[in-house]
Amino acid sequence: MQLEAVYHRPKQNWSFAYDRNTVYLRLRTKRNDVDRVKVLAADKCDFERTKTEIDMVKLASNELFDFWEAPVIPPYRRLQYAFQLQSGGVSTYMTERGFQAEAPSEPTGLFEFPYVNPADVFTPPEWVKDAIFYQIFPERFANGDPTIDPAETEPWGGKPTGGNFFGGDLQGVIDHLDHLEELGVTAIYFTPVFEAPTNHKYDTRDYKKVDPHFGTNETLKKLVQACHDRGIRVLLDAVFNHSGGTFEPFLDVKKNGARSRYADWFSVREFPLEVKEGIPTYETFAFVPSMPKLNTGNPEVKAYLLDVARYWIEEVGIDGWRLDVANEVDHAFWREFRKVVKQANPDAYILGEIWHDSIMWLQGDQFDAVMNYPFTNAVLDFFTKGKMDGAQFASAIGTLLTSYQRQVQEVAFNLLDSHDTPRLLTLCAGDKSRMKLSAMFQFTFPGTPCIYYGDEVGIAGGGDPDCRRCMEWDPSKQDRELLAFYRELIALRRLHPALRTGEFRFLHAEPGDMRIAYERKDDQARFVILMNANETARTLPLALQEGVWTDAFTGEDVLADGEVQSFKLPAFGYRVLKRTERPL
Repeated sequence: MQLEAVYHRPKQNWSFAYDRNTVYLRLRTKRNDVDRVKVLAADKCDFERTKTEIDMVKLASNELFDFWEAPVIPPYRRLQYAFQLQSGGVSTYMTERGFQAEAPSEPTGLFEFPYVNPADVFTPPEWVKDAIFYQIFPERFANGDPTIDPAETEPWGGKPTGGNFFGGDLQGVIDHLDHLEELGVTAIYFTPVFEAPTNHKYDTRDYKKVDPHFGTNETLKKLVQACHDRGIRVLLDAVFNHSGGTFEPFLDVKKNGARSRYADWFSVREFPLEVKEGIPTYETFAFVPSMPKLNTGNPEVKAYLLDVARYWIEEVGIDGWRLDVANEVDHAFWREFRKVVKQANPDAYILGEIWHDSIMWLQGDQFDAVMNYPFTNAVLDFFTKGKMDGAQFASAIGTLLTSYQRQVQEVAFNLLDSHDTPRLLTLCAGDKSRMKLSAMFQFTFPGTPCIYYGDEVGIAGGGDPDCRRCMEWDPSKQDRELLAFYRELIALRRLHPALRTGEFRFLHAEPGDMRIAYERKDDQARFVILMNANETARTLPLALQEGVWTDAFTGEDVLADGEVQSFKLPAFGYRVLKRTERPL
């Protein structure tokens, strides 16, 4: 065994309480180097009487490592543990002190999860596990009230630019809630709706006022209530990293410089506030002069923003926040933010915009989840770009599955495109089969799927601003076949908990092979999904568990006797098989 590859440490994603009774333990070993791993667990205060052995299962693998996992239920919520690793006839034990040949005979030196304190158990909102999210860019979704259009509003459906307007508003969303309900959507994520001069509204002027071109605060309240009446939750976008250039405190600092009472609300390198050789003399988002960075270490700024966070939950009833540029705001602010939000609504969902590994924001004291761009990148690289083979894709997914605690993975925000990226259909070069295959994986993978508005009816678009095209409401111009696919896919996920929170395991993922197969299962159901990411039809040999399997979409029965059989798959095609309880 290559012991230098073995890794474990308590807490974070390696040792975590899933609920008040259960602690999950994980261990890393070199890939294909260890045959079996056991947990030796005990209570430190009653070592001899509580000693037990628990087999670990291989949760996932990547190109370098295997990752093992086991749930442990400490009888008194205290846990000490070691690992036994076996390979061939060789056995070794790993404790906090290192490796040893003999099994530990006393608690001294073992790894420890001292106590499962209820306050320390990270419990994201339960509803998010079952949610189907839909992202709306309000200015481009629907024009429901032309009387509040900006003066320069262009005809609906024109070419989007960085600065033009088409009149989308909140009343337009209210008018089209039937579409979302029929699609199967249960949650909406809105990009910013607060007053700002741009069409995207990420440069906030007034944090407590809906932009007049979108409606009023009362319109938003009406929209939230209408959504709740249909079982749809509402997530708003908070831009707390920076304000806009027309934010009153910023204008005061521009006017009065260091004498302004708001001078410490921003991170100023030198006065006056100006741009020198393309670089502002104050900190901003991405060197954009109209997006000055807020100083969240300032008590007044902190109090102001936390009041905003509380206000929209209490006054309008929103169900959570998506936090823009979340990784550039200090951790201390987010810890206070979570306390304020959860006091206002314990069931609120806190979603951070972070594009990279986010473990330090996902310990239960800051966010519930992040926008899962590592998932996005892996899916696009395999299904749409062909940059990975099956083994590489499984490796990327295996790394992802082991990067976070189980409860974090269950509510991860899994998206394939957004207002910040090219649209999925364009990424697929217009190939709907590739698009469907990507969406099929998205909706049969752990985490919360999100559809970017219009994907379901075939809207295309390149990078920003082209990805922000107007929603197509003319049925004759919508892709009705694609819409039917999304409805069917959403219905399948909503019907079966196994596709939301069940176990995930690859059954086929090989080097040089663009075919994959994987399993989702829980105590109630077992699914096997087969996919062909080739440009031509292929067969996929696979051994299914003995019994009767039903194609989830065609209803066709597949009889399995446990032996390998070949499944025909069209180019960029799939099959979703569900095991039934009917006898052979």
